[in-house]
This record gives sequence, C-alpha cells and structure tokens, in this order.
Amino acid sequence: MHDAAVQAATAQIRRTEEGAAPAPVVCTFFDEATNTASHVVHCPVTKRAAVIDSVLDYDAAAGRTSHGSAQAIVDYVERESLTVDWQLETHAHADHLSAAPWLQEKIGGKLGIGADITRVQAVFGKIFNAGTRFARDGSQFDHLFKDGETFRIGDLPVTVLHVPGHTPADMAFVIGNAAFVGDTIFMPDFGTARADFPGGDPRQLFRSIRRLLSLPAETRLFLCHDYKAPGRDEYAWLTTVGHERDYNIHVHDGVSEEEFVKMRTERDATLAMPRLLMPSVQVNMRGGHLPEPEADGVSYIKIPVNRV
Repeated sequence: MHDAAVQAATAQIRRTEEGAAPAPVVCTFFDEATNTASHVVHCPVTKRAAVIDSVLDYDAAAGRTSHGSAQAIVDYVERESLTVDWQLETHAHADHLSAAPWLQEKIGGKLGIGADITRVQAVFGKIFNAGTRFARDGSQFDHLFKDGETFRIGDLPVTVLHVPGHTPADMAFVIGNAAFVGDTIFMPDFGTARADFPGGDPRQLFRSIRRLLSLPAETRLFLCHDYKAPGRDEYAWLTTVGHERDYNIHVHDGVSEEEFVKMRTERDATLAMPRLLMPSVQVNMRGGHLPEPEADGVSYIKIPVNRV
C-alpha cells in the first residue's frame, strides 16, 4: 500500500543516518510512580527543543498536584540553554496527568496533539458529563496535528504519523532518526499497549504498529512507558524497529492480524483500569488543565459510578 507519510519519514531517517541532517539529542525522565518516560529532544545545532509526554505529579489519595517531575525538565532545559518550541502529547493519557500548561509557563512551547483529540473529547465529555462549557473542538491545544504533517525543531525535520488503536488520537513523532511512539508498543519483552479504552480498537492498533515497524530497521523508538517485564531488573524505554520486528512478544514479524486481535482482546479483558484513569483523562482532554473551579474556587475531579 502506498503510504506517503511513512515514505517521507523513511527518507528523513535515511538523510539523518547519512549525515545530511543532524541527529536529535534526547534526554529521558522516567517517573516510576506512573511508569512514564517523558522525553526532551533538541537540535544540537540550534538548541531548539520539544518536550514530549510530560508528567504532573498527582497524589490521588490527597487530591493534590505537585511539580517535582516537571521541575526536573525545567532544570535540564535551563542547564542546557535550550529554547522550547513545543510541548507535544502523543495522546490523551489515561495513566498520568500532563504537566504541559505548567511547563509552558516556565519554559514556553506550543501545545500540540493529534487532531482526533476531538473524538476523545466527545466520548469522555459524555462519560464525565462535562456539560456545554467543555469545548469538544480541541481548542484547549495550540495545534492539532494531522497524519503526514511535517515541521521542524531547529534543523531537525519532523514527520507526524497517526497511529490509532490505543486511543483514536495517538500520534507518533518521527524526529530526525528517532520516533516517539507513545502508547502503541513497549519494549520487546513486554509487548504492546492495551486497546480496550473507549475508542480503542485492537485491529487498528495492529495496523498502526505494523506501520511504525515499516520504518527503517535502525530507527530508534522512544517509548512512553515501561513496566519491567519478568526477569528484567531495569526500566527501559529505548529500542529499535529492527529489534521490535525480531523480538516483540506480541507483534514480531510473522504474527498475523487475527492472532494479534485475539491475543490483545483476551489479554485486555484481564487488565484492571489504570489507577489514575479518572483524573488523568479529565485533565488531559482539557490540554492538561484542571476542570474549571466551582463556586468555591476549587477544581473537582468527577468519578462516574458504574459508568466505565
């Protein structure tokens, strides 16, 4: 099948490997409380940067937020004298709250996410009975990316790929010779993301993953989560297309779409909901902002009973 966006990303990766474009510098910050890897990627020539999938610390029992994880990113950006152009979200996360608005105040950057965030807003706006004051048009974000869109971070070329299945709005950002793939695929010994959230689809997820794995074998894949598969003692978030194609326990070369859908559907039926699902989605569908304060000036997180 002709896939112009993947072809463009492939050409971009090969130019980077050949030295025609700079390779991105990546620094990863791992939040063990949510098993989330946030990445700061920058151009070594211009020092222009993007922050991908940041974490706002949240104490669910106390209902309190804090900024330790995000402050570590600020400290790094300032230490390296970077200029942040983008706060990028691969999707509306269900396992952690985004720190993007707080980071925008501290270090700048436009907030971007996939254009299909509007579908997520429509579904979860109903689930949380968010009312008419909650806009479902993606206007909480500065930019809504479409499949195949290209832009630059300094001298780094970027190609955006729509990779739905985990949610309808998942995007992968191919930056130079590295791809930031969000919650599509995990380390080879752990497998792939779940596809049972509202709007998820295991068949679509398989096709999105195979699309990513059609990139050159040497492409670096930076993941959004790691859970330390049995027998592995260290967290990991960096792999390659080639390694995933050879060794991913769920979707290595030779696994058919029907086999994957059966496995993913059966496995997802055994999984509990993420611990921070309710606060995370309510905040992240708003671009990382808390729900509007009520008459007492306090923001409240809703818990729909017997709805999800």
